[in-house]
Amino acid sequence: MKALFKVLLSTVALSLSTLAAAAPKGEVLVVLSSETALPLRDGKTFPSGYYLNEFGVPADALQRAGYRLTVVTPRGNRPQADQRSVDPQYFRGDAQEMKRIAGVVDQLTQPNQVHSLPEVIKGGLDRYAAVFIPGGHAPMIDLANNPLVGQVLRHFHAQGKPTAAICHGPITLLAAQDDPQGYEQALGEANTGPARNWIYSGYRMTIFADAEEAVFEASLNGDKLRYYPARAMATAGGDMRFAKAWEPHVVVDRELITGQNPFSDQALAQALIAALAKR
Repeated sequence: MKALFKVLLSTVALSLSTLAAAAPKGEVLVVLSSETALPLRDGKTFPSGYYLNEFGVPADALQRAGYRLTVVTPRGNRPQADQRSVDPQYFRGDAQEMKRIAGVVDQLTQPNQVHSLPEVIKGGLDRYAAVFIPGGHAPMIDLANNPLVGQVLRHFHAQGKPTAAICHGPITLLAAQDDPQGYEQALGEANTGPARNWIYSGYRMTIFADAEEAVFEASLNGDKLRYYPARAMATAGGDMRFAKAWEPHVVVDRELITGQNPFSDQALAQALIAALAKR
């Protein structure tokens, strides 16, 4: 009887150990755009969305490190990838790795897995250990000018929790100021100055550089962007830091982690995981 009791105790202990090992280290909020049509000058638009690697590579790394991800968009709809990003060049030329990461993203963005901003805010932000904002031009559409996004960013800023954004994702940081909608409108009219009460004013940061943006704009067959993100961030009050075009580059300042371009995906993931490990 005693031997059986010992076996049962051992089995329970092993089960608890297994559950503990499987339990997530924490939950990371992933903020993505609801939109797919980037406004250009003269009322034109261009198809947009998130960049597959900028979302998928850090997301995969976070999951492998033991973190659970919660995906949110302003409207709670399923976000869409920019089809230009479905290209092996963003995966070190490895088409099989691209396919694997696409599968990771597909699982994370199933319709029943995506939440709306109001829903996530109402549910409480204290549960999240960090916030991550992938790139692609889509954040310029409905994140940078979104007061609810600003509310989310202020929470993580006040708590000193890691806030990571890559490529065009850092433009979202402009939401955390007095009048993000008015400011974004003024950017398109080239009629603005420093952002008022911007929580990241003076932070060292990076974003898709002007030289890189010029290459993208040249592919628009003569159409023009409403504004360049790097100039907008500098004007708002960011202390901008850049590497050479297309080189991986990540800047860390306090809780803020920013990556310059699509090729900064792995470095940004490592920096975010390291920041989470310190908490």
